[in-house]
Amino acid sequence: MKKYEIMYIVKADLDDAKRQEVIDGLHKIITDHNGTIDKVDEWGVKEFAYEINHMTKGYYVVINVTAGNEAIAEFDRLIRINNNVVRHMTIKTQDEE
Repeated sequence: MKKYEIMYIVKADLDDAKRQEVIDGLHKIITDHNGTIDKVDEWGVKEFAYEINHMTKGYYVVINVTAGNEAIAEFDRLIRINNNVVRHMTIKTQDEE
């Protein structure tokens, strides 16, 4: 298992319940593939430096996870087709020990 930091931006115009549903669904992808969510840091709504798909704001979430390659690959695949996620980035912070 490797440690990763994942940042993603959810559409800012979603209501609180729908936003939480999207976030929980994304985190469930990791846990369903034997990964763990070590830390969740919700930054809230932030202004973009430039317009993305006619949007000027987004809800930022940063999570630290411990997961295998298959969990990260599935997370990446599903987050790309999720219309409520504007952008995402995954960074490996530590190799297998």
